[in-house]
Amino acid sequence: MSAMVKPLPVQEAYEDLLQRSLSRIPCDLGRLLYLASTRDYNTGNYHHDGLADRFSVKVARSALEIAHRQAFYKVAALSLEELVRDLAAYLESSRENPEEFLRTWQRLEPYRIAIPMEVNPTVARLFASNVRLALAVLRLRQSTRADR
Repeated sequence: MSAMVKPLPVQEAYEDLLQRSLSRIPCDLGRLLYLASTRDYNTGNYHHDGLADRFSVKVARSALEIAHRQAFYKVAALSLEELVRDLAAYLESSRENPEEFLRTWQRLEPYRIAIPMEVNPTVARLFASNVRLALAVLRLRQSTRADR
């Protein structure tokens, strides 16, 4: 008689996070920014009330940290054109004024908060550089459309 293998709590919490929260976010960049927003900027600790209630604070933190790192590496691996498309989808979902959004993102670089703490520094620099390029491409495309 074979014993039924029970998933580890962190894996179970991770899958719950994917199904309940992340599946509702339409783009990779949006998922990355959402996960980054669950991290306290003063302590680096992650928090999600729903996950903590269903599992535990410790399990929720671990699941969020893993999901954040995986989402980051996924976005960091996008080609420039894929990143431009994803950024455009995020911009559209934000319902903000595109020109103001792009100008603000170029000046304040809020995407830097999306970088997890424990990632390869070279990949982190590549991510930031690629987002800057994607913003420039998107801004150029927006101004070209406005000129027509």
